[in-house]
Amino acid sequence: MKISVITSTFNSAKTVRDTFESILRQTHTDIECIVVDGASRDGTVDIIREYESKFNGRMRWISEPDKGIYDAMNKGIKMASGEIIGFLNSDDVFANQNILRRIDTEIQNVDCIYGNLDFVEISSTSKIVRTWRGSPYTKGAFKRGWHPAHPTFYARKECYEKFGGYNTSLSVSADFELMLRFLEKNNISNKFIPEVLVHMRMGGESTGSLKNILIGNKNILKAFEINEITPQRFYTFRRLIPKLINRIKHH
Repeated sequence: MKISVITSTFNSAKTVRDTFESILRQTHTDIECIVVDGASRDGTVDIIREYESKFNGRMRWISEPDKGIYDAMNKGIKMASGEIIGFLNSDDVFANQNILRRIDTEIQNVDCIYGNLDFVEISSTSKIVRTWRGSPYTKGAFKRGWHPAHPTFYARKECYEKFGGYNTSLSVSADFELMLRFLEKNNISNKFIPEVLVHMRMGGESTGSLKNILIGNKNILKAFEINEITPQRFYTFRRLIPKLINRIKHH
């Protein structure tokens, strides 16, 4: 199946080459690279133009002001022509060259897949800082503090067409809300791949400042409210404490 990999960029010249090279190395070749740039001014657009020819017609891109990363992701979804949609942001890379081939195999009979994630140093995508190990979804899991690692989440385009894209009012947690809406509220079929799919550089929207962590938790509670789902008691504390411990350990 054709897989659309959406990359959102904004002043990403230092890292976006790694992302593009990671996509080009994939052994699954029925892909398209969708790049949504937020009017970068650091040379990112020149790099996108450079790689456009390397993708041999498999890259589509735009560069224009946007309202943040989730607005860019929604634009990418509308541009995508693949049956499967996933996101590889401009500071992330695939764990190896066979990831999209594995995704294509595993998603044949389900609506979405997700897997494991490694967080890596900003300066080296091979130096692992910490890990995210997922598990198979069970009904009600979101209410107990579980959710997939969003950079590993790939879903059929028809799911976005049926259930909508990212809620841009939720700032750093719109990815959580979308997965909650797809899996917990609308019961789309899913499969967990027990393999590291993506290496994610530390310091992104949700892995960075303490302020973003606190805002994220507030918005996650809003996500439950929007979808008329009630989380278990002490949900916020169960999410917040591990994040704070990780922050202390790695700073």
